[in-house]
Amino acid sequence: MKELLLIAIGAALVNNVVLSQFLGLCPFIGVSKNVKTSTGMGAAVIFVITIAAFVTSVIYNGILRSLELEFLQTIVFILVIAALVQFVEMFLKKSMPALYDSLGVYLPLITTNCAVLGVALTNVQKSYNILESVINGIGISVGFTIAIVMLAGVRERIEYNDVPNSFKGSPIVLITSGLMAIAFFGFSGLI
Repeated sequence: MKELLLIAIGAALVNNVVLSQFLGLCPFIGVSKNVKTSTGMGAAVIFVITIAAFVTSVIYNGILRSLELEFLQTIVFILVIAALVQFVEMFLKKSMPALYDSLGVYLPLITTNCAVLGVALTNVQKSYNILESVINGIGISVGFTIAIVMLAGVRERIEYNDVPNSFKGSPIVLITSGLMAIAFFGFSGLI
């Protein structure tokens, strides 16, 4: 149990996928304009990464490794992730149309979000079993959600502040992201 907790905390805070590994920056920067949309994107990423971690671990450990087809892992992982994102997109379009519209093009971009593929490849690289893979997936996706919601909160407050014209838009977002990454660097001694 202690080992699983360390995997989850390490994935969420110490090795935050966005602020330490710099994966998944496109939706991180693009969707983080308000907290509500960021929370919805975080929930979608939590679902996709958790399910992708489980399915890719089962496929890798159950099929690819036993048939000595490990070289196909990246292609298989991408196909699994694409199928999961299509499922999430159809679900959100049917049940939550407002969130679906607010996420816009960034929802299908979860398919190409390198954070999702990074989780599957990290699980293989660290030789995690299925439970450890799922816990790592949950930790990484929660870390992504923490980072995107924090940036959205800061961006909402920055909108009402006097920012020099040369820093408006992307420059201030990148500076804020860099400062958040430095802050998360403080967790590096935690585990």
